[in-house]
Amino acid sequence: MAEPVYFESVAVGDDIPVLAKAPMTTAHIIRWSAAMENWHKIHYDWRYATGHDGLPDVLVNGSWKQHVLAQLLVDWAGETGWLWKMNFQYRGMNIPGDTLTAWGRVTGTRRRGDYGVVELEIGLKDQNGREGSPGTASVVLPLKGGPGVPYPFDPTVLH
Repeated sequence: MAEPVYFESVAVGDDIPVLAKAPMTTAHIIRWSAAMENWHKIHYDWRYATGHDGLPDVLVNGSWKQHVLAQLLVDWAGETGWLWKMNFQYRGMNIPGDTLTAWGRVTGTRRRGDYGVVELEIGLKDQNGREGSPGTASVVLPLKGGPGVPYPFDPTVLH
């Protein structure tokens, strides 16, 4: 288990460790589609995706991108923190061969009751540095010497 991340050890401007997934393959995309029961042809049928919809290739699933951003934040917060809120947009398509890197940067910190709330800018960039899924997130972290963040998280503790 990694060392816990405490609120006091986080500062505005800090980058959190990135999470890289690469390179994406058609097999990755099809497996995710099957697991999510997302049978839209743009995720597995090249002829349909390129011919019918005019796309450059089959596309990486949006729900997979959401999962990677959540994994980035949960991995960083560890077992002592809690991903409280996350929102993002789909602004770019990703295809087989792309290397995708999830990233986060601390934009704000505030103490709320016995806990700390960390605001982050997040995103998912491709191998060329193009941002395709910009967003924001709020993560609750414990204070050094304070109580652990409750599981399941109850936002009423942030008085």
